Amino acid sequence: MYEPVIGLEIHAQLLTKTKLFCGCSTEYGNPPNSLTCPICLGLPGALPVLNHEAVVMAVKAALAIKAKIHHRSLFSRKNYFYPDLTKGYQITQYHSPIATEGYLRTGWNGGQKDIGIERINLEEDAGKSIHDGKPDSSAKTYLDFNRSGVPLLEIVGKPEINSPSEAVEFLQLFRTTLQYLEICSGNMEEGTLRCDANLSVRKRGAQELGIKTEIKNINSFRFLQKALEYEAWRQTELIQAGKSISQETRFWDEHQNKTLSMRSKEEAHDYRYFTEPDLPPLVISEKFIEKIKRTLPELPQEKAERFEREYKIPFDNAKILTASRDLSDYFEKTATKSKNPKQSSNWIMREILHYLKVENIEISQFPMPPGNLAELILLVEKNKITLKMAKEKLFPRMIRSKKRAVEIIKEDELSQFSDVQKIKELVLKAVKNNPRSVQQYKKGKVRVLGYLVGQVMRETKGTANPQLVNQILKETLDEEEVA
Repeated sequence: MYEPVIGLEIHAQLLTKTKLFCGCSTEYGNPPNSLTCPICLGLPGALPVLNHEAVVMAVKAALAIKAKIHHRSLFSRKNYFYPDLTKGYQITQYHSPIATEGYLRTGWNGGQKDIGIERINLEEDAGKSIHDGKPDSSAKTYLDFNRSGVPLLEIVGKPEINSPSEAVEFLQLFRTTLQYLEICSGNMEEGTLRCDANLSVRKRGAQELGIKTEIKNINSFRFLQKALEYEAWRQTELIQAGKSISQETRFWDEHQNKTLSMRSKEEAHDYRYFTEPDLPPLVISEKFIEKIKRTLPELPQEKAERFEREYKIPFDNAKILTASRDLSDYFEKTATKSKNPKQSSNWIMREILHYLKVENIEISQFPMPPGNLAELILLVEKNKITLKMAKEKLFPRMIRSKKRAVEIIKEDELSQFSDVQKIKELVLKAVKNNPRSVQQYKKGKVRVLGYLVGQVMRETKGTANPQLVNQILKETLDEEEVA
């Protein structure tokens, strides 16, 4: 049996207002080449100045993954030709990064595994090439340099991942961590989070790594899973057929559902790194690190453990509810106001998450405030309305109208009533109109009780207290039987 060995290289765009070495905006979606200046275009004589906020964000990320932050690091020039990098080199950290030797813990609450992170680098992004037309003499390529100089955090993971699903979990957890820190939006569609994956296969239990291939620019969790599954299968098939694996760079073709070769890859490129002469060493004091440490939020794993402990909900539920900071905040506000964490969790995980998936929106775009959901939960708990009425009638109306449950109840006269005499009258009516069901019940077919309850609920448009209806109906039928 063969197993894959996977290492991820993640590029996260930092949420700074300006670029890494100049004052140009990092705003997304502007007209091409409208956010540029002599510095990010690399014009002669233009000097870079390091963005302080980018350093703060990098330190936050390093603290969150428990990495060693270096008090002194250097920027280098990485020399290579890309058409969308005007300088002909990229300013990055390589030999002397800002932080090294961190880790993320996956498989919370069972089967935990610490996956190592080799280093964290600060670097600038390149521009964007826009290809127009077929790859022939009529094709044109346009260059947009708005993204050139945007600050990136490069996170290089160690080859310690052993399955595609584990790789997806690692990337999801890293994105969630960056979002909790509020240093990266994690929007893979906009390219603010990108991933390269290195994969090799070896016999299970072996220590030596096989020949790896690199899969470039993966921009979704689904594509990461599929690309790694395919590549692991492809390499295993080659080995079992007695063929060799080429060390190369590949890409995921979503139309053919396979990885395809981009270019061969030697053991190491000669990028001719040398220290950036226009930037002094980056010096970070212990006082600076301690100040940032005090601003760190409660991170996903810590919050999930607290939710389990404090709100007495299953850890698997807590893990889902802490998948985003906004979702965890929504749950906590609902649970606090309803004083019913279990029902708050159930409503969010079933009704709300289903709605978000269908509408393809985030919890921040959900139109119902936590207080309104808490009020709905309390109305059910106090037997003012039935759970069925809450889910089928009120919940959809609250979303569409953005009104509170009590307003809709008042408008439609939906309030649940518990008038024993009135319910008794309706029960007798149901018994009189359904003699066959009554006879079936007397013969031991208890299931018909639900049908009779339904007849009463229909008469009241679902507003009668179902527990009370059930109780009175059973008492009535039992009394008739005795008589």
